[in-house]
Amino acid sequence: MPQPSKADWKDSFKKKQVGVSDMTLLSKVHNDTINDNLEKRFHNGDIYTYIGHVLISVNPFRDLGIYTEQILRSYTGKNRLEVPPHVYAIAEAAYHNMVSYKENQCVIISGESGAGKTEAAKKIMEYIATVSGEESSSIREIKDMVLATNPLLESFGCAKTLRNNNSSRHGKYLEIKFNHLGEPVGANITNYLLEKGRIVTQIENERNFHIFYQFCKSASDHYKETFGVAGPENFFYTAQSGCLEVDGIDDVADYQETLRAMNIVGLSQEEQDNIHRTLSAILWIGNAQFQEGDDGKAFISDPNVTQFIAYLLEVDPELLNKAMTSRIIETKRGGLRGSVYEVPLNQTQAIAVRDALAKALYDRMFEWIVTRINLAMKERTKSDFVIGVLDIYGFEIFDHNSFEQLCINYVNEKLQQIFIELTLKAEQEEYVREQIKWTPINFFNNKIVCDLIEEKRPPGIFAAMNDACATAHADSQAADQSFIQRLSMCSHNPHFEPRGAQFVIKHYAGDVIYDTSGMTDKNKDQLLKDLMDLIQTTGNAYLADLFPEELNKDSKKRPPTASDKIKFSAGALVNNLMQAQPSYIRCIKPNSNKSPKEFDQKMVLHQVKYLGLCENIRVRRAGFAYRQTFEKFVERFYLLSGKTSYAGEYIWQGDAKTGTERILRDTGIVPEEWQLGVTKAFIRHPETLWALEHLRERYWHNMAIRIQRAFRNYLQYKHECATRIQRCFRKNKDQIAFVQLRDYGHQVLAGRKERRRFSLLSMRRFMGDYLGVGGKGAGGEALKNACGLGSEQVVFSCKIQLLAPRPLRSSKPSPRSFVMTASAIYIVMTVVERKLATMKLERKVGLNSVKDINMSNLRDDWMVINVQGEPSLVFSADFKTELTTHLLQRTNGRIMVNISQQCEYLNKSCKPGTLKFNKDPSIRGDAVYKNHVVSVGEGEPANSVSMPPCKKMEVAVRPITTGKLLRKGGPSQSKPIPQSRPLPQEQNRFPDRSAAQPRMSAQPVQAAQQPVSPIAQPKIVPQPVQQPINPIAEAVANRAVPTRPTRANPPPAPAPPPPPSKPRYKAIYDFNTGGDGEMGLRKDEIMEILEKDENGWWLAKKDDGREGWVPSNYLVEVEEVKPVAPPSRPKPQAKPPSPVANVQEEVHQYSPPVSHASQANTSSAVPSWKAELAARNASRAATRTSPSLGEDPVPSQRPGAQNPVIPSRPGVPTASSRPFIAPKPGTLNGNSNVARLASVLAQGPVGQPRKE
Repeated sequence: MPQPSKADWKDSFKKKQVGVSDMTLLSKVHNDTINDNLEKRFHNGDIYTYIGHVLISVNPFRDLGIYTEQILRSYTGKNRLEVPPHVYAIAEAAYHNMVSYKENQCVIISGESGAGKTEAAKKIMEYIATVSGEESSSIREIKDMVLATNPLLESFGCAKTLRNNNSSRHGKYLEIKFNHLGEPVGANITNYLLEKGRIVTQIENERNFHIFYQFCKSASDHYKETFGVAGPENFFYTAQSGCLEVDGIDDVADYQETLRAMNIVGLSQEEQDNIHRTLSAILWIGNAQFQEGDDGKAFISDPNVTQFIAYLLEVDPELLNKAMTSRIIETKRGGLRGSVYEVPLNQTQAIAVRDALAKALYDRMFEWIVTRINLAMKERTKSDFVIGVLDIYGFEIFDHNSFEQLCINYVNEKLQQIFIELTLKAEQEEYVREQIKWTPINFFNNKIVCDLIEEKRPPGIFAAMNDACATAHADSQAADQSFIQRLSMCSHNPHFEPRGAQFVIKHYAGDVIYDTSGMTDKNKDQLLKDLMDLIQTTGNAYLADLFPEELNKDSKKRPPTASDKIKFSAGALVNNLMQAQPSYIRCIKPNSNKSPKEFDQKMVLHQVKYLGLCENIRVRRAGFAYRQTFEKFVERFYLLSGKTSYAGEYIWQGDAKTGTERILRDTGIVPEEWQLGVTKAFIRHPETLWALEHLRERYWHNMAIRIQRAFRNYLQYKHECATRIQRCFRKNKDQIAFVQLRDYGHQVLAGRKERRRFSLLSMRRFMGDYLGVGGKGAGGEALKNACGLGSEQVVFSCKIQLLAPRPLRSSKPSPRSFVMTASAIYIVMTVVERKLATMKLERKVGLNSVKDINMSNLRDDWMVINVQGEPSLVFSADFKTELTTHLLQRTNGRIMVNISQQCEYLNKSCKPGTLKFNKDPSIRGDAVYKNHVVSVGEGEPANSVSMPPCKKMEVAVRPITTGKLLRKGGPSQSKPIPQSRPLPQEQNRFPDRSAAQPRMSAQPVQAAQQPVSPIAQPKIVPQPVQQPINPIAEAVANRAVPTRPTRANPPPAPAPPPPPSKPRYKAIYDFNTGGDGEMGLRKDEIMEILEKDENGWWLAKKDDGREGWVPSNYLVEVEEVKPVAPPSRPKPQAKPPSPVANVQEEVHQYSPPVSHASQANTSSAVPSWKAELAARNASRAATRTSPSLGEDPVPSQRPGAQNPVIPSRPGVPTASSRPFIAPKPGTLNGNSNVARLASVLAQGPVGQPRKE
């Protein structure tokens, strides 16, 4: 069995029901209690109520908004008890049972006129059309046709009556046919009992069929001209009742809907024209008025009407006039043809003939429309199952009841018989199948009433009527008298009572008095031979198809009467319904005034009685009021037992039957109140079920406090999480734009250029203004003033090496400042004027004049910016990718970025030049430029992207909540908790004894640790590991020896080294200045270096105070004489060994440094600890004086006197501190800002402790 889903707390918020939704749960079963329950639900807007599987529907006379698409979908796939009572639930059950159990289904809708039967049938068809099958073209076509039959048949078969504005004046049984997949493949409609008399006669405030008023008010100009259509007030058949307009009915709009339905079912334009021609003919037939002459003969007062009727029917006007004013009588003797007489008709007889022709035309046209619809909806493929929907007249009791009411009530008696038999049969079979003991109840079986009407032996009412018509067929009054005499044979039936010219039948819905006058004539249901002969002469093929009969004048067989037809149709309908599983909808009309607020208790009580609702409840409650499968019962009530549920979860491991028994026993219900069948649980009284429901409701009230506490805890956790997310976002939001810009830079190069390792660092950000032009620093302000920017925003700035031309010599790279705004590029140079650094604008290039950018495919930093009509900018920039990205952004991607092995440019004279690039794997640092050739080392692959961010040091998670329902630190503890650091002072000071080493290990071995929060400890500067002072004492302590030797005094610390002086250099060649900012040299001149540039030019200062840029390969460092180290103090005498022999042995085997120290006491050599310390100090001094961490930027060969190699000209830099420049990959100078920046970045983000 599938496990029940977790209980839903939202059940407590559902709309409270008024009354009971299933009347089998009424505490007292009586007609008055049923009426009271229906009234309460009606006023609350609950128009649907169950009696078991029977749906009771009360017409609300207003739109309750309960037929929306959302509500329809909510019933899909739901059990009847899972959702409130609704007509959709009945449709869903029928469709589900058909698909699941492979059985034909039918929905029987009954109730009096105006109770809402037609609307219920429409909603069932809408639901089935929506949920059945896929939306293929053929299935969609069938669905559209089925839905289109509603407006089409309503127009031709419904009319306004005193009780209902849209009363069905015919019955229909719609069968929707499905294949084995549950997809509709066809449909069929069977028509019953069209009220033909309404065509020619209506009482006051009633109307003819809707189609006449729709046609008269909305006919097209073509129809008006061709068929003579005018307003409904101009025709006798539509104006005689004085009711032309009806509230809530729009005849014009309904007519358009009717035409649309005709098109959907496939009626051609010619067929639609013939239907409208027939409607026009019927209307004009009603306008044929008769007068009676002195001789008693009737004649048509207006011959023009006859002419127009003949035109519409396409017959001879003389024949039409003769057929309507006279009658042909033929006499026969002994089977031989006798004389033929033409008998004139009086006015009354002529009107009867006229009305008979109109009724015959409309009845045959209606049958033709139904047949044509069935032809269009014929199944395309083989059908396997059927869902039938029966919408038929309700039981009728009028002041004057005739043949029509007898037929209608007879059909309702047959349906009631099916309802009672199937309900009782199913109930009995269920109790037997479930092995449940129950007490049968008595009920009224109306089979005796059905036999009274339809039986032949003894003859019933229909048989007596047929005999009367056969014996006195020519005289209606004689036939009626014969019928009255023959009714005496029915007097033995207790449900029949003769009353002269009337008789009474005691129907299940009440006693009905029928008038025999005219019954035999209506039973004949035959068109006069003269009218049949007239129609046979028509030239219209459509009209000829309406009357296909060929009269066999020699046949002696009696034609079927109307009672025979209705008896045959009712029998066929019963057989179809008996072969399907029925569902019932009982419709009730709450009042006669069509008011949405009025509930007529007397009127409803009458309907409750004759519908047999009380008996239905008694049958349903025979023994047990509630029954449900074990699975559904457990799913509903498992919360009531601690053995089946825990915190709303289903925990029962047994089967559903034992779970049901456990629930019933744990709730304390006495065994007399319930029984367990084979597959269902039965509860005897509804109060027991209410008690179970009450206990289930209280369960949620008891859980409410826990839910509220958990929700409040959740809100606190949610708010704290939001605060942390906001804090993190605010902390990093400024860097997001730089990271996005960096990623865009990868797209700019598009895998075409090798990359430098530094460009791919995870902490690399495209910061833009590296020279701080937009800031408030002195250098930035100087650059801003030199460019004359004012308030213009700086997009990018950095230091570059511009390829500057020189007179009579080749160009060489010179330092410049590159500044870019949203509109232009500025090249700024630094010159020394009057011993002061001054920044001057060398060149300004508008962004609109930039043509393209050229770069090589190697990892160099050179790039060429070609300018329209001006010399190109050829320079080397550490941040070339970022510069290109900003340039593309500011020009909306207009500039093309060309990547090739060589770059074309225009020199100062606007002559073309070429910058070539060679790959030299021996080059480790920056690219080397010489004579327009750039040699570059190996780079990273062109498709490289930025490395992922460095993993930050894990810290302990601060708890968000302290409640019991959520764990500390948030709802999840799946991430590993970072280990706490040990205290530095608790690290083991002894090296590892496992291997004998000449020196102590650089990595200390951790001893027992005391966990400490890493964020609470300050950063500890690592110190050199010192030799243990007294290993014996430590060993004795570890051995728990009570005596502890005296610790030896440590040697005195040497004097700190003097502060390092600035390095001084000596010129080894003469150098003559060749440009601004440079300083000349004389051989053996001593000077101080203030700044070292990466391109080989250094800023030097002579003893006389002059400053300038000099080539670095012309200088050599002057080695200073180091001071003599002071003599070492003698070491203290070694302590005598411990008397503990085993400890002495361990100490002597422990560490070589101890033996070295002991040797120093007897030897004049330098102690080992002092030699080690001196070597470490010498290594530090060498590190401080090293010019670079990477390769030496100075060429390896010294320049000669004839051809000295001079590095690139650096420009005219200032002697003051230079602006911040981002590091360049490959060569990191230990004494430059680049080295300092790299060391800072290696420590991680600001505020984070450095990983050890």
